[in-house]
Amino acid sequence: MRVTMKYFLAAVLGVYLSYTVPAQGKRIVIAANTIFDGRGNVLRNMRIVVEGSKIVSVEPAKGEKAPADYDLRSLTVLPGWIDAHVHITWHFGADGRFAGASASKEEDALAAASNAWLTLMAGFTTVQSVGAPDDKPLRDAIARGALAGPRILTANQPLVGRGERTGTPDQMREYIRTQSQAGADLIKIFASQSIRDGGGLTLSQEQLEAACDEAKKLGLRTLVHAYGAAVRASSLAGCTEVEHGTLATDDDLRLLAQRGTYFDPQAGLVIENYLQNRAHYLGIGNYSEEGFAAMEKIIPADHELMQHAVKIIGLKIVFGTDAVAGAHGRNAEEFIDRVRDGGQDPMAAMVSANSIGAEAMGMGDKIGSIAPGLQADIIALDGDPVKDITAVRRVVFVMKGGVVYKNVSRAAIPVYAGVQP
Repeated sequence: MRVTMKYFLAAVLGVYLSYTVPAQGKRIVIAANTIFDGRGNVLRNMRIVVEGSKIVSVEPAKGEKAPADYDLRSLTVLPGWIDAHVHITWHFGADGRFAGASASKEEDALAAASNAWLTLMAGFTTVQSVGAPDDKPLRDAIARGALAGPRILTANQPLVGRGERTGTPDQMREYIRTQSQAGADLIKIFASQSIRDGGGLTLSQEQLEAACDEAKKLGLRTLVHAYGAAVRASSLAGCTEVEHGTLATDDDLRLLAQRGTYFDPQAGLVIENYLQNRAHYLGIGNYSEEGFAAMEKIIPADHELMQHAVKIIGLKIVFGTDAVAGAHGRNAEEFIDRVRDGGQDPMAAMVSANSIGAEAMGMGDKIGSIAPGLQADIIALDGDPVKDITAVRRVVFVMKGGVVYKNVSRAAIPVYAGVQP
């Protein structure tokens, strides 16, 4: 008998939660000597008190032997990271090839749950998955506590522009309403071709304005896949956030800053991942020899774009990876690309994946900072990413909504009544 996606997900991955969920409402005290608060500040010698799913206080520690449930004093503690752009359900099939419509629902379900787990273990407690209907059941299963994974916001099905003749402004509006009714948390819009196809503009200014205006009326944010001319067009249309932005000029970036449009460039991971997994993708859709050549050629331009973006005063840069099959769980590599190749300040890189990312999602009052009243999304790194950005690879503690999912550092062995490990 064919197993449904719902029950397959619950049966296969539900075991993850059987040993991670503590008693509801339990008071947890975390001792930390170095806290990045998510807003660019460093707090020293503090205690974070968590009750239920929220942080209730962040206070100075009262002596070396003050009681704590988790001693993270040898680590760098910061809010769980936010990835503004992933494709959480994309995976490779049993044959090692990028899985599309040929994969079974069971295979899709297991892969999606695995991707979610790997992403959470990498320190990402919230992600935006932008463009697949299968995101929704995964989002809902995690929200119910049936599966372990990051908090997911999904765009459901994206609006794909293919030229002015593919839809009137009224049809754009109708499509946005359809996605809202289907349960989308935000709207993803393709205003450009893939960079593998040249990145040309695919929506008119009027079409973009109609789509972004309708989304705004419905209380939904808009993320626009945009290269070159589409960057300026998206900002002028009042869209919320521009993704990628390759081939944008400094004037385009200044316009984003002036209009308060969030910007999510990708400095390396997505193309590096495609190149590393070339054999898994080649020959499928536009993953052609020409497409791979175009991606390899564009890497220096992506680095240069990031170098220019970080110098634009007032530009709100968020952290997004465009994590696809092969990249889930390796999202933090994008930090290294941004700092090493894009010239971003390491602390600014952290903030982009914390408070700025939360603000861009309209969730600044819930996530993205270590502060009283916010969700207890807390991670710890073995090392200081400001001094050594590769520390982002060493996530040894993960708490999401007050639940500890990962605690693998010897220094993070629970401490009770002042007894040191």
